[in-house]
Amino acid sequence: MPIRLKKLIGMFLLLALVIIYALVASIFAVARLSESGALVQFLFFLLSGLLWVLPAMGIIKWLMLEPRAKR
Repeated sequence: MPIRLKKLIGMFLLLALVIIYALVASIFAVARLSESGALVQFLFFLLSGLLWVLPAMGIIKWLMLEPRAKR
């Protein structure tokens, strides 16, 4: 796969990941945490704010892989 195409796909994957993750985390927070205490809300937002990094690292690692040599 050409590197430019790979970077374009990676950019759209990261953008989709961030948008979908933010929507899901926000919907969950509004639906479940409205009656929770401040500590529970703080821990949720701390954890959910860091958790998106794991799938993003996988996408970035895929982007950094060297293309296979043609035979």
